Amino acid sequence: MIIYSKSSGNTPAAIGRLETPIKMIIEHESDMLTKKGGICEALFNVEKSNRFGETIVGGNEFDVFEAAAEGTAAASDTLVETYQKFIEHIQFMKEFTITAEMMEDANYGVAADAKRRIENFVRAYYKTVNKVCECALANGLNTSATFAGASVDLSAPDGLSLFNKNHTYGSSATNASGTQSNYFWGDILSSTSAFEDALSELSVKLRYMKDESGEPLGYTADTIVLPGNRPAAEVIAKKVCGSEGSLGNGYNDINLHYGNWNIVVLPNWQTSDNRVMIMSSEANKSLCGNMFFNRIPLTVTNWVDNHTGNYIWNGRCRFGVGFGTYKHILLAVDSTSAVADATAL
Repeated sequence: MIIYSKSSGNTPAAIGRLETPIKMIIEHESDMLTKKGGICEALFNVEKSNRFGETIVGGNEFDVFEAAAEGTAAASDTLVETYQKFIEHIQFMKEFTITAEMMEDANYGVAADAKRRIENFVRAYYKTVNKVCECALANGLNTSATFAGASVDLSAPDGLSLFNKNHTYGSSATNASGTQSNYFWGDILSSTSAFEDALSELSVKLRYMKDESGEPLGYTADTIVLPGNRPAAEVIAKKVCGSEGSLGNGYNDINLHYGNWNIVVLPNWQTSDNRVMIMSSEANKSLCGNMFFNRIPLTVTNWVDNHTGNYIWNGRCRFGVGFGTYKHILLAVDSTSAVADATAL
């Protein structure tokens, strides 16, 4: 979605001839990039917002229904709030200029170099959205990151980094509390057979992640996220997920992972070792995991600079990125020795 703010004052004829085709180029490029999708759409819940920021609240779950004798009242559960996570919106802006000479020489159209500039302007907005989401996940071992001059809060609701071995759940009020890990190390990507085994074990770890009442959540992992600079790991993952038979042995076993995974590569997640994120898309949605709140979509304003005669286009947007839980995703590092602050797989 794009919002246009009409330029004020008298509009020169050259500007009037250019405004409509420029808007058409912007809208066409936006439609194309929206249909194409990206990392934000693939890995984040995209929601609209009309507030300064959004608060995600978590609590214990309803217990099972209890038997009741005829004529008696139903048992009442007490729901307790156990955490809050506030995600604040950040403003981002960009401008481009079409010079007075370029306008004069356009002759009822948009010159090729101006057209490319306009297209790149729209691409820059979608690039910003996708790259800030990449940045959030890639820096999941930190509680904050700097993106395009902005400080982004990446902490989980318990105040720890997204990936941490000491995450907390529950409270004394829920009669269930403790710690659990979503950050692991072990033999993950040394071979196809190792990755096949690691996927199985990590899937179980995610399935038995506990809710605020201390009960296993039971979500199924279905998404693999890989760094953009580890081609050997990418090949191993694609072989395991795309092969009907089990790899690395001569027993002709079936591959239980075949057809069950989506693989997403983050181009700007650059690592010095092999590592992988495992996520449940269902848990991501149900638990408000990876969140992108769109406060102000791309809003385009244009005007003529009285000092230069140049035609200036300004783009502005506001959005918030953060994590409403840690229970939807795991990080595993391929290592033969202990990794600091990670749990052995």
